[in-house]
Amino acid sequence: MRKLWGGAFAEGSHELVDRFGQSTESDLRFWREDVLGSIAHARMLGDTGIVTPEESAALVAGLQRILEEGPESLLMDVEDIHTAVEARLEAIAGPVAGKLHTARSRNDQVATDARMWLRDTLRGLQPEIKRLQSVLLSIAAEHRKTLMPGWTHQQPAQPVTLGFHLLAHFWAMQRHGWRSDRLIEIVNVCPLGSGALAGTGFPIDRQQTARELGFSNPMPNALDATSDRSWALDALYWAASLMVDLSRICQELVLWSGCEFGFVRLSDAVTTGSSIMPQKRNPDMAELIRGRTGRAIGNLTGFLATMKALPLGYNRDTQDDKPALFESLDLARDSLQLVALMLEGADWNVKRMAQASGEGFTTATELADFLAQTGMTFRQAHEVAGKVSRACEQRGWKLHQLTGSRLAEIAPDLPRQALTVLSPSGAVRRRESFGGPGPKALNVQLRRAKALAAKPGFKEFV
Repeated sequence: MRKLWGGAFAEGSHELVDRFGQSTESDLRFWREDVLGSIAHARMLGDTGIVTPEESAALVAGLQRILEEGPESLLMDVEDIHTAVEARLEAIAGPVAGKLHTARSRNDQVATDARMWLRDTLRGLQPEIKRLQSVLLSIAAEHRKTLMPGWTHQQPAQPVTLGFHLLAHFWAMQRHGWRSDRLIEIVNVCPLGSGALAGTGFPIDRQQTARELGFSNPMPNALDATSDRSWALDALYWAASLMVDLSRICQELVLWSGCEFGFVRLSDAVTTGSSIMPQKRNPDMAELIRGRTGRAIGNLTGFLATMKALPLGYNRDTQDDKPALFESLDLARDSLQLVALMLEGADWNVKRMAQASGEGFTTATELADFLAQTGMTFRQAHEVAGKVSRACEQRGWKLHQLTGSRLAEIAPDLPRQALTVLSPSGAVRRRESFGGPGPKALNVQLRRAKALAAKPGFKEFV
């Protein structure tokens, strides 16, 4: 196996050592970033006179040829992606390739590569968040009046609408988009030029390389630049947090598509069948996202455990940040796309949802509010509404279907006007406080959400 070191060693390393430490296959994910970083470094070496202009030009030309050839041209029997690129450069440009590594270390090189990859990957994920938001907004606008139950403790609580419910998911995605913008800012500082840990004695220009690679600034401390992986932890948390919210959407789709709820039918494109039960329509994609969220959480906790006791200075332990990052960001992209697909093709059972909106005495709070407005304390009103609900339950009546005679039977002291507040649709119409499901309040929320969705990036989260 080819390595970029070995002069001080009397014998070669064991085959198991080589295999256990090799990262080339994983590192291929950022081969392009490694080559681009090397181009910027080679150009800076020439501009500062560390190598001759001719040598710099030869290095840059060889590296640009590698970009054109793609990763297929790189050797795999090497220690890491840096070795693979340098080996290919030597085959193209000759011995001058050995000057490429002047004034840098693999420590600052890999930190630069990974930050570039993560920055650009996050930028690529932001349109996927926007797309899911667009789907949520479209359904929310269409179903702004579609009644459904709202839950607390997974028990029927108060009537809401499907539009109101889906907008809650929109705002969760807006926060994830906003966090991704902040994460890009954190990631977008450049370690290149920090060397192994203490910079270099060569007269390098770190501002030049940072600028060419699209970073905002070079990192101010060389030891921190090569040691820090907090940005990787931030990214793993971001991905895990996003996956948790996507999993919550998926859990609802799994429940609601079952016959016990019957709220939604998922399209054939995102469901699967059974090998033995012909009637089955399984929400497998929702279940897989729900399950694989555990892997994103595991990647975060695993790398937290890796970092918890590392002293400053590069440690090989941090090599394992990249497989975790790659998997978690891949999961985030695929899951965003799949949730959007599931919602796009969803067929909502409006009649069943409206029927369910009044089950479980969901308008009992409306009765309590009405009584409080007649002069009762809310605590007294709460107790009376509870007794009315219990009496209805004992008789098999639904609260919103009470008649004057039934009300007189179970609560003769209550005014007949109380019956006017018990319908689920009326309960929703009265909830006009800011952020509520009432028609006016929901329209305000929809307008704000549409305005944010139309803006590039995620500069605001509310």
